[in-house]
Amino acid sequence: METLHDKRVLITGGGSGIGADMALGFAEAGARVTIVGRRQEALERVAGQHDNIDVQVADVTDEAAMLSLFDTLGEVDVVIANAGAADSAPLERTDLAHWQRMLDVNLTGVYLTLREGLKHLRPGGRLLAVASTAGLKGYAYVGAYCAAKHGVVGLVRALAQETAARGITVNALCPGFTETPLLEASIDTIVDKTGRTTEQVREHFTRTNPSGRLVQPADVTATALWLCGPGSDAITGQAISISGGEI
Repeated sequence: METLHDKRVLITGGGSGIGADMALGFAEAGARVTIVGRRQEALERVAGQHDNIDVQVADVTDEAAMLSLFDTLGEVDVVIANAGAADSAPLERTDLAHWQRMLDVNLTGVYLTLREGLKHLRPGGRLLAVASTAGLKGYAYVGAYCAAKHGVVGLVRALAQETAARGITVNALCPGFTETPLLEASIDTIVDKTGRTTEQVREHFTRTNPSGRLVQPADVTATALWLCGPGSDAITGQAISISGGEI
């Protein structure tokens, strides 16, 4: 059913995982979707699955690139800051380059996306940031990632206060461990470093979810569609955990 017919939607990090799933979900709902990322080939693979999806190549950490992107697109109805990355290390072995990389992609990229998106947002528009349960709690060995995602939640809550009187909503989606290429890469890294099997590591991540399964990208997409659809006007400044009850 087309609930977002002809709405203009921009999704960063749209070449895989949650971003790709959201692109297809919004396109199926009737929206005209632009997916953004650094890898043209990955973006084109997603866009090839639906006529309502087009592609723009840009790095969310590059201010000039984001200014150019939004100037090219013009007015939008929904902006979803989804691009992100995850690296792990004990804090005492987290060098400044690692720390800065996590902040650049996961926090500065969100800031630039929401800032420029807001300038081009039509009345009653929607801003979403894909954070993480790592923005709501701590996890060992991902201190830089947790710090960045906590920053995203704080940014969303502050921006919601600035925009509420204009009918614009701003919310954070906070998935738990989600079955995406990003998680698969994390599993491979843990296997390499610890000697545990892939099955053992997957079971570890699955056990964090009280419902006994990994979060699926479709779970996140469904929440995003709800927040951008009818009846969501009063939902703003929220960090919504999509985690099967993880606390």
